[in-house]
Amino acid sequence: MPRQFGTIAFTPAVKAMQEKMGSRENYERFVAKGADNNTITPDLEEFIASMEGFYLGTVSSNGYPYIQFRGGKAGFLKILDEKTLGFADYRGNVQYISVGNLSEQDKAFLFLMDYRHRRRLKILGRARIVENDPTILAQVEDSDYGATVERAIVFEIEGWDWNCPQHIPIRYSQAEVEAMQTRITELEQRLAEAKNE
Repeated sequence: MPRQFGTIAFTPAVKAMQEKMGSRENYERFVAKGADNNTITPDLEEFIASMEGFYLGTVSSNGYPYIQFRGGKAGFLKILDEKTLGFADYRGNVQYISVGNLSEQDKAFLFLMDYRHRRRLKILGRARIVENDPTILAQVEDSDYGATVERAIVFEIEGWDWNCPQHIPIRYSQAEVEAMQTRITELEQRLAEAKNE
């Protein structure tokens, strides 16, 4: 358990529940001896670059959490430096719930899920909206995506943690399924040819 993630996530109420359920001592040791996990490691960089989507969690002014899926081609979540991520925010359903929440409360959460390899990553931090910084907007833009960037969302990492793979269903992307179907067709053709020889 990384130190910074545990420091943020283990509020007094969480610690009280851990104590009640018998896991507090274990987690206290993990937090005391764990790595900070508030910077991007090579493993994290590779994982983030492979993602075609993630969930962004924000908090509304009335205290309710809001989760929104963000998707794009692999690598659309950009690594801006060792503690900073960013992505382009394009025009969507024009509800503006996430950006509205971020305009009042910068605490945010990223949840990245790789169903194929049963890996999930939780990242706590603070996010901000960037609209008038051409340098940052250029950093997050995907040149081969035709839509106009309305803003960037820049996410400062405060702590991250890999989550247990238990109960993650294995799922494949459309591209992976298409590649498997192509390979199955090739193998079926080879088998048919071998039978005709």
